[in-house]
Amino acid sequence: MLQIYNTLTKQKEEFKPLEEGKIGIYVCGMTVYDYCHMGHARMLVGFDMITRYLRYRGYRVTYVRNITDVDDKIIKRAAQEGAEFEEVVKRYIQAMDEDAQALKMIPPDLEPRATDHMADIIQLIQTLIDKGYAYVADNGDVYYEVSKFQNYGKLARKDLTKMRAGVRVEVITEKRDPLDFALWKTAKPGEPSWPSPWGRGRPGWHIECSAMSMKCLHNHFDIHGGGPDLVFPHHENEIAQSEAATGEKFVNTWMHVGSLLFRDEKMSKSLGNFCTIREALKDFSPEVLRYFLISSHYRSQINFSESAIHSAQQALARFYTSLRGLEQAIDDINMQDYEQRFQAAMDDDFNTPEALAVLFEMTHEINRLKEINLTQANQLGAGLKRLGGVLGLLQQDPETFLHGCANSAEIEKITQLVQKRVEARQNKDWQVADKIRDELTELGVEVEDSAEGTIWRRVR
Repeated sequence: MLQIYNTLTKQKEEFKPLEEGKIGIYVCGMTVYDYCHMGHARMLVGFDMITRYLRYRGYRVTYVRNITDVDDKIIKRAAQEGAEFEEVVKRYIQAMDEDAQALKMIPPDLEPRATDHMADIIQLIQTLIDKGYAYVADNGDVYYEVSKFQNYGKLARKDLTKMRAGVRVEVITEKRDPLDFALWKTAKPGEPSWPSPWGRGRPGWHIECSAMSMKCLHNHFDIHGGGPDLVFPHHENEIAQSEAATGEKFVNTWMHVGSLLFRDEKMSKSLGNFCTIREALKDFSPEVLRYFLISSHYRSQINFSESAIHSAQQALARFYTSLRGLEQAIDDINMQDYEQRFQAAMDDDFNTPEALAVLFEMTHEINRLKEINLTQANQLGAGLKRLGGVLGLLQQDPETFLHGCANSAEIEKITQLVQKRVEARQNKDWQVADKIRDELTELGVEVEDSAEGTIWRRVR
């Protein structure tokens, strides 16, 4: 039984899709005005893992992840660079795609862009006006009237009266209430704009996702997700808009990935304490970063640090060391116990730490079988690789991973040093052997001696 924690109800619930065997997932994607940072990677990889597992369990998943391609931040970046906003959008979408490919993310089935859905957005705003949930202000902007929607604040557990009493936003006289939010913004000189019944302008951020998600997955769908900072006001406003417009429940299950800390603070561009994905990839391999991001439960808060990444490197090295030297084989060995426990862990709100613990048990058993039954070791190794693939891990050639990012010249140099050390040991010249080991350590290389010979791997 698959159970998922629902942010709306604040508890784990048995997951039952609206249509048997099919799941619709909408994830709020990137506002493309800059490079993605590792906090974004936490969310993106988290939902990539979730989608992979649901498909492994046999569901036909429609995975939708939008792109916000018109926004104040994009317009500001274009003005700073003296570029057209379309140029900024194109550049950072390309960068986002490159980062996603590096981290082995599966592409979404649908990737709607706000600028391609202006007609849907305008139609949704008009519906809200017609139903009395929105109004056109004197300056031409269109606002959603929060007080008209019953149970506003139910997702974030916020009380409307307390929010109004504590509001600290700039007072906009055109609003009827300080908590009302913009659905349509009147065009300003030099900004991108589109025609509408209320004059040229552009949509507010919140209405974009309501229009795109319902266009892709209909008025009522299974799962809506995003980062922790989207619970309020973005997802709260999506519920208010969508349910007011359709009269239907908007989403069954709301999922939010935990935040990523950097130097013990939430990683955020606004705080200036962030590391972009491409910066991280200069120092660490993509699979190590991916393992780091999914080795903790997706809802937990984790800290991005060199020591945490080093632990991820060591963990993956254990897996790949067990797979080293094995042949590709069909895993027809009895995998039932391992697979059942792997599924039980993942069915419990995608508990990746417990699932990885099962894979480590398989690693231990593979190492044992290598000594007594190589055929079974090969079969169990194939099973380990298959289950690892469900998480987007363990698909590299073991030697490639263990040798790290070394180029051919580096590999040749390291191989020669390892061979010289082997010869020194054979000659019982321990002083020379130890000196070479120290030299290899300086190069970030660890050697391992066994009856079968000496192997090496990168440790940094």
